[in-house]
Amino acid sequence: FFFRHMRELIRQGKLFIAQPPLYRIEIGNETFYAQDDADKEQVLAAASSGRKVVIDRFKGLGEMNADQLKDTTLDPARRILLRVDIESQLDADNTFRQLLGRDASERYRMIMDEADEADDLDI
Repeated sequence: FFFRHMRELIRQGKLFIAQPPLYRIEIGNETFYAQDDADKEQVLAAASSGRKVVIDRFKGLGEMNADQLKDTTLDPARRILLRVDIESQLDADNTFRQLLGRDASERYRMIMDEADEADDLDI
């Protein structure tokens, strides 16, 4: 939507994606949030042993209650934002056409040809 209808927002660097945490970790009576597996391991390593640990993995924003969403994703002091940037307009146009266009065979070809590069995605 933004790419097709509001490209100027992207060009001006004014479009951001909120990055909610992937994990909620309860250690004793304390709650921590982790953005990824490495962050989770760091929180667990810093925890003192012998305390009960409960780890919840969020699969989407719908799994967070309103207070958790407010504290982790909407609070300007705590939230993590990712700026949307398009380095090459032509490459972006081609990618969107291949992924979202009407031609399913083109989408299939792209997925099969470029699946090995999926680790390089920054989403």
